[in-house]
Amino acid sequence: MACLPPRLVLASTAPVLVLLLFVPLSPCRAASGSSPSAVLLPVDKDGATQQYVTMFWQRTPSVPVKAVVDLAGAMLWVDCESGYESSSYARVPCGSKPCRLAKSAACATGCSGAASPGCLNDTCTGFPEYTITRVSTGGNIITDKLSLYTTCRPMPVPRATAPGFLFTCGDKSTEYFIGVTGIKVNGRAVPLNATLLAIAKSGVGGTKLSMLSPYTVLETSIYKAVTDAFAAETAMIPRVPAVAPFKLCYDGTMVGSTRAGPAVPTVELVLQSKAVSWVVFGANSMVATKDGALCFGVVDGGVAPETSVVIGGHMMEDNLLEFDLEGSRLGFTSYLPLLQTTCNSFHLG
Repeated sequence: MACLPPRLVLASTAPVLVLLLFVPLSPCRAASGSSPSAVLLPVDKDGATQQYVTMFWQRTPSVPVKAVVDLAGAMLWVDCESGYESSSYARVPCGSKPCRLAKSAACATGCSGAASPGCLNDTCTGFPEYTITRVSTGGNIITDKLSLYTTCRPMPVPRATAPGFLFTCGDKSTEYFIGVTGIKVNGRAVPLNATLLAIAKSGVGGTKLSMLSPYTVLETSIYKAVTDAFAAETAMIPRVPAVAPFKLCYDGTMVGSTRAGPAVPTVELVLQSKAVSWVVFGANSMVATKDGALCFGVVDGGVAPETSVVIGGHMMEDNLLEFDLEGSRLGFTSYLPLLQTTCNSFHLG
């Protein structure tokens, strides 16, 4: 694989997702002895919860750990109370550089039990939050060995290891926001309150990406404007009763099929430049239900949500998104099968 500048590339599909982190790995080393330029996280979609999950290797001796992928999570959060055993973990002292990196001013000082990852004194403390439920907890911030597959040859794929990876036993989110300035349906601009698409000084508003939300969630006035526009553009397709959590549902037998999924109007997310839009085709805008209905896959997020537009996992499936973290830019392909490929076509090396 060609060397790329530091960046994060997310390729998502169902049922298999691929998450690539193009970041400096020093002092990581692959088993082959070479320094890998990229690591690989295979991601699956859990059918029961609709959450995206991955697996990595942690601790000494190394054990596989299953985790939920949260684009809004600032740090790795691991349950240290359920049999966490490792000879390589180390506490992060209060006030240390790693503690400051974790943006924590809290310090654990009152544990009188036997030393363990969850019971350490003079240790930096974090407050991880499961962003989909807004449930948070406090825990020690420690380091331990963590390994991920790399994109290096030979096969089987070697793993790169970070001997002191920072995580919380379990900051508030560092979330991935994008600058959406408008929404179009079938090429026509949807009239809506554009101020809701900007992030206010209070932090409310804007558009973010979330793999914890299965479907796209819109503030109530935006939701009504977009669904009304979509209903008007699909008035010729027979409707069927709503299927929760969706409002607009259609007779699936009366909807045509294309390489881009169901033959329905496109939805465009207009970015900072009006000439640049993320075009969403039927495969990413429509959801098939068990009774044969096809539903417009957006959900009402209420009158005053913290974020006005949350782009959920379904809308990102089989799209290649490239996050240029240094340049604060987002690159995207739209629906990959239109380019005669899919995320499942990804090959190592």
